[in-house]
Amino acid sequence: MSYSVYILKCVDQSLYVGYTNALEKRLKQHNNSKWGAHYTKIRRPVKLVYSEQFETLIEARRREQKIKGWRREKKLALIKK
Repeated sequence: MSYSVYILKCVDQSLYVGYTNALEKRLKQHNNSKWGAHYTKIRRPVKLVYSEQFETLIEARRREQKIKGWRREKKLALIKK
């Protein structure tokens, strides 16, 4: 099983960082389901703008936390890459 760390751009132009083992399903949840994160539920629609793959959950969670700690400008630079 692989894990994805992803960045979503919300309708208000804010960025959301998360991780999952089913990226397509999770994106649908963020946009359509009551199971999406509260942050994205009130900022729909959201668009996937970046993702990375990892082999282990630990790696994915570490990367997610690292990216979440970055300022917006650094996240945007990563997306642009």
